[in-house]
Amino acid sequence: MIPPELVIVRGAGDLGSAVAWCLHTVGFRVLITEISAPMAVRRTVAFCDAVYDGTTQVEGVTARRVRDVTEVDAVHQADEIALMVDPDLTSALRLAPMAVIDAVMAKANVGTRLDMAPIVIGLGPGFVAGRDVHAVIETNRGHYLGRIIWEGSAQPDTGVPAPVEGHAEDRVLRAPAAGQVRWQCGIGSIVRAGQVLGEVAGQPVAAPFDGVLRGAIREGTTVPAGIKIGDVDPRLDVQACYTISDKARAVATSTLHALLILARRLDREC
Repeated sequence: MIPPELVIVRGAGDLGSAVAWCLHTVGFRVLITEISAPMAVRRTVAFCDAVYDGTTQVEGVTARRVRDVTEVDAVHQADEIALMVDPDLTSALRLAPMAVIDAVMAKANVGTRLDMAPIVIGLGPGFVAGRDVHAVIETNRGHYLGRIIWEGSAQPDTGVPAPVEGHAEDRVLRAPAAGQVRWQCGIGSIVRAGQVLGEVAGQPVAAPFDGVLRGAIREGTTVPAGIKIGDVDPRLDVQACYTISDKARAVATSTLHALLILARRLDREC
């Protein structure tokens, strides 16, 4: 029950991608499942852009979109992560994975069940360990970030982003109206307070303070009013836009830890 067993990761946002990256680098065969139109903000550290572009890289690891399960093995033979549009795992579960990891970050369980695989792990709120999954990984920043929960649930979603140099909710860029997103700046751009970064349905989206545009939803995405479409980081560290965050790395490491503990238990039972 150790690498190169197959692990399915549901969701290729920044946390799910960090988990997939971590598992891939230690030798697991990884298949990510996604929805047909993912809307990640931190796209430079998320594999979900492979849905649109066919391939994408995070810290030197490539994810490649496949059309169906028959193409997964060839991608793994090329030492890459496979990614497939299969949000309900209708096709993916035919591969009989060792583990399923729900990293959708929907703040609710979107259908993950204990019977999907010998090992099932959920990230963040929405899961109950022992009922929906075998283990839950805490994703809330603070003392308990990355804690493996064997009974019960993660902390509830606060709805407020963690503060960075005194900036919390104001570092989030939200759509001022419903419509298509158009950007004048790209991820990694140094921006100034009040600078127009883009627009939604003709209404401007401005930088709230000096910083770096760390995340931006994909150009041309149609969004509802009020949804998060980007974020600005006041630390002016451009390289941080292209590397896995401390939070994502902690969650990924704990997920690997939980996976190995559960695999060892299964091995003993056999």
